[in-house]
Amino acid sequence: MIKTSAALLAGLLLVGGCSGQKTTGPSNDPYAGLDDAIRSWKTAVAATDISCKRAPAGSKCEMFDISCKAQRTITTQDQAKGVTAKLVADMSWSGYDDKGAPQPDSAAALFTKAHGVWTRSETKPVDPVGCADLATAK
Repeated sequence: MIKTSAALLAGLLLVGGCSGQKTTGPSNDPYAGLDDAIRSWKTAVAATDISCKRAPAGSKCEMFDISCKAQRTITTQDQAKGVTAKLVADMSWSGYDDKGAPQPDSAAALFTKAHGVWTRSETKPVDPVGCADLATAK
């Protein structure tokens, strides 16, 4: 019984060590916090995009999907501003046309991380398969 209890305790300690608890201190991951920035974008689209505002009573935009994310070059000017990560993302969702009928919609955004804070800006549409600029994707 004592051996079984000791083995069980050792197993629990081993699993507890892998529980995914967050550690304190700065993260070395340049993309830490990006998921929160993307969720904020989705929330903004759902609240402000015309295809979502057209939703019939009781309906809302849904099926939000990030189709691609791709790094962008950090220029020397970006580095001078403290930029440590830069990427573009394409998101699609089910919106509504001007008659209230369902229609697919999408948008691209440029995410930039400087001094540990993510910002989002509008950008030209990208190829949703690999996030290449549409001008160069042809």
